[in-house]
Amino acid sequence: MVKKIKKNQRKFSRPPLARMLKIHETLMAGKYPNCSRLAEELEVVPRTARRDLEFMRDQLNLPLEYDARRFGYYYTEPVAAFPGMQVSEGELLALFVAQKALTQYRGTVFEKPLAGAFRKLTESLPEEISVETDGWDSVFSFKTVGAPVSDLALFTKLSRAVQQSLTVTFGYRKLNGADHERRRVRPYHLACADNQWYLFGFDEERAGIRTFVLSRMKNLTVSDQVFVRPGDFSPKEYLSGSFGIFSGGKNQTVRVRFDAFAARLVGERNWHQSQKLRPLKSGGLELTLTLSSLPEVERWILSWGEHAEVLSPSALRRGIKASAQKMAKIHD
Repeated sequence: MVKKIKKNQRKFSRPPLARMLKIHETLMAGKYPNCSRLAEELEVVPRTARRDLEFMRDQLNLPLEYDARRFGYYYTEPVAAFPGMQVSEGELLALFVAQKALTQYRGTVFEKPLAGAFRKLTESLPEEISVETDGWDSVFSFKTVGAPVSDLALFTKLSRAVQQSLTVTFGYRKLNGADHERRRVRPYHLACADNQWYLFGFDEERAGIRTFVLSRMKNLTVSDQVFVRPGDFSPKEYLSGSFGIFSGGKNQTVRVRFDAFAARLVGERNWHQSQKLRPLKSGGLELTLTLSSLPEVERWILSWGEHAEVLSPSALRRGIKASAQKMAKIHD
């Protein structure tokens, strides 16, 4: 006699895949496991083993039934592989690169939780994957310069506040400030740019959206006051006029001429969504951008030294000239 166990319509929490893979292997071997035997082998209580079996049947759609004559579960039809566990070479390569990317957080407060999350992810993969990975270590590497000092506790609390739309207060030190100022903010969005985390939020005292660097915050407090985030707020649109992370003011057309040395380097990358590139007869390149904030692009242009010349706007050209004169004076 073969009977089918009743479907439980409750919501499932996702059990560890490594445990379900072990159950799958036992089923594929035709051992007809039951909850008691599985609980002993997996070192869990029988109720946990039953939940795993129900999840495999109801959520992963595996042909799983109970055979009352054999006192165990079995697959009613052939199963080629555990659902979702087919890993292509491209997917495995992406996973390998992701693991390499974690090295940029080595020595920071993010290293341990990221390593733990990656370990849990890889533990769910099949024990055998027929992809040749020899030599990958010598092919891919990452290097990070100027990794920020991060506070994991602050990041965690702030993430929760953003997700739950809760107003926060914190002390904030401006780049040119000596002390921390108290801020009360409705946090809208967290963004990472060049390995630095930023918060976009509505500053209640200043009545406007401001950008905050997380590493300059301290004494963060999350209130129980819920706010409604504006439906028209879009991080992408908010940053559309910025060269990096800061924006504000009216859009301006920025034109920069690069010599032949820098032209290829500039032309090989996408610096901004508005960029236009025009090759010059001299072998150089003219870059045109539409930006609402100039300080970040000014620092970037200065990094090119004598290989870049600002054509417009005049305010940016004057700023570059003043900065270059100050640098020259310092290095006299």
